[in-house]
Amino acid sequence: MNKRIFLITLLLITASLSQAQQRIVSLNGAVSEMLCALGLESAIVGVDVTSNYPASLSQKTKVGHNRNISAEGILTLRPTLVLGVKDQIKPEVAEQLTAAHVTILLLQQEYSVAGTRSLLQQVAAATGTTEKAKQIEADFNKQVQALKIAPVKKKVLFIYARGTGSMMVAGTGTPVEEMIQLAGAQNAVTEFKYYKQLSSESLVAANPDVILLFDSGLQSLGSIDGLLKVPGVAQTTAGRNKKFISMDGEFLSEFGLRLPQAVNELNKKLNQ
Repeated sequence: MNKRIFLITLLLITASLSQAQQRIVSLNGAVSEMLCALGLESAIVGVDVTSNYPASLSQKTKVGHNRNISAEGILTLRPTLVLGVKDQIKPEVAEQLTAAHVTILLLQQEYSVAGTRSLLQQVAAATGTTEKAKQIEADFNKQVQALKIAPVKKKVLFIYARGTGSMMVAGTGTPVEEMIQLAGAQNAVTEFKYYKQLSSESLVAANPDVILLFDSGLQSLGSIDGLLKVPGVAQTTAGRNKKFISMDGEFLSEFGLRLPQAVNELNKKLNQ
């Protein structure tokens, strides 16, 4: 199904529901952000734990992490529409919701500037807010065009950490790699796709100029002092220069409407 047919199908599905009647559960942070921008925050009755922007979403009922969601928790909220992203929601959960006569739409998310535009269009089509989305997309495009990102001659290694016992490094094909490139730098690891367990040997071999983490990841290691104790870190250029960057995980990697701000912030941090 091509994009145009998909959007038309979404419009037909939602045409009979007025916004006032909608009870929406959002299972993705970027989708939740877009729903709020489209003026539908009051229609949201539940969100997943990655939905933390705007801050007012903290008042919404949490239904768990999108990759480990249960249909039962969603159904208790009596939703008329459940929005999620393909490959994040287990097929059996979608089947259970459909069997309970709940409309669930799993949208396609690509981690790029064009992908953010497409996701906005899909959310708008699913909620009957296409006209409103046109202005939001225009504003987003202006922000993207206003970015002035000069190339940064630095190799950046992203470490996904949940304590010293759980540390992965990002190879190619990840949202974080795309962010690093949008911010003008290059990924320090190109030998494999997605994520692999961190080893001191591979860390030293990659020899990054900068090590990038989520705020939560750096905290789980005991801040910078703890990171420097990870075998191999101190032997890298980043370790010797103490060039570490941490950013909010959703802000950095969810590719929502704040994407231009995230790119700009990462670029500034890389140039400090």
